[in-house]
Amino acid sequence: MSMPADIDSLCIVRLSAIGDVTHMVPIIHSIQKFRPNIKITWIIGKTEYRLLGDLKNVEFIQFDKNLGLRAYTDVLHQLNKRSFDAVFAAQVSLRANILTALLRAKRKIGYDRQRSKDLHGLVINERIEPAKEHVLDSFFRFVERIGIPHKTLDWSIPIPAEAEQFAAKHLPAGVPLLAISPCSSHTLRNWSVRGYAEVANYAHDKYRMQTVLLGGPSQLELEYGDNISRLLNHTPINLIGKDTLKQLLAIIRQVTILVSPDSGPAHIATCVNTPVIGLHAASNSKRSGPYLSQMHCVDKYAEAAQTAFGKTPDDLKWGTKIEQAGIMDLIEANDVIIKLDQFMQNQNG
Repeated sequence: MSMPADIDSLCIVRLSAIGDVTHMVPIIHSIQKFRPNIKITWIIGKTEYRLLGDLKNVEFIQFDKNLGLRAYTDVLHQLNKRSFDAVFAAQVSLRANILTALLRAKRKIGYDRQRSKDLHGLVINERIEPAKEHVLDSFFRFVERIGIPHKTLDWSIPIPAEAEQFAAKHLPAGVPLLAISPCSSHTLRNWSVRGYAEVANYAHDKYRMQTVLLGGPSQLELEYGDNISRLLNHTPINLIGKDTLKQLLAIIRQVTILVSPDSGPAHIATCVNTPVIGLHAASNSKRSGPYLSQMHCVDKYAEAAQTAFGKTPDDLKWGTKIEQAGIMDLIEANDVIIKLDQFMQNQNG
């Protein structure tokens, strides 16, 4: 572990995805709290920048993967031959590894061998300690390497007034709100339309909860929203494809609870302290579940491991995804309803 005086400039390489970049927010706040002298530069994806680009005292450099080779030269042009005291190589994708290789830095801190891939080990000169842990906890290991042993679990992200106004316009006041963000960018993590509808109808009948449908503008997400709506016994507030990332953040802050597979909105909810019923079979909630809502998650990962491989999670490499057709069907509507009942009973005393 380095002495505090060793680091004055730091570059973070974490391009994507939405959920993972939200895990980096407490890292930023921890550094700023305990080592405010460190100048932080963050190379981040273009989409992810729309959510986090207004974090205070952070220099952001956008990486637009759609530009191909030009994306790398644009980053280097903005850096203008600068060097850093340290780089956090906090992503092991090939794109991120190429960027790390191109950066000038005394120390390039990356993952342990078990979590490395795509030539990651060739572009770093230090490794964090190996562990089977949540993605956010792995990020804190980078902070430890620069002499900051303390964690600040602060996910504060600025929310513009316009986004707050958007949420206030679309959400009724004084009504419990069940938000459903049905889709992940990994389609095999998605649960069934019928399952979401059954949970929403139950929540409406028992708790008078208003359903709010959330998601992006992709054709799949729009179809999910329409198909869920057709099966409901009440009219949902369907905001799929109608909001920005900042507006989504404001909306999720106002809802009572969110139901979602392993996806960006599940982690956005953590940023605003909204509970999440995470739906996990294709992925392990202990590694990638909503950080503050582990107790609310429906986790069938162990059953999925047995079904797909005849193994236990301990027999699999940490982080193994079980993204197979039908694997999310291991989750039944009643599993989610039980979690909802437990949450609502605790809310009511």
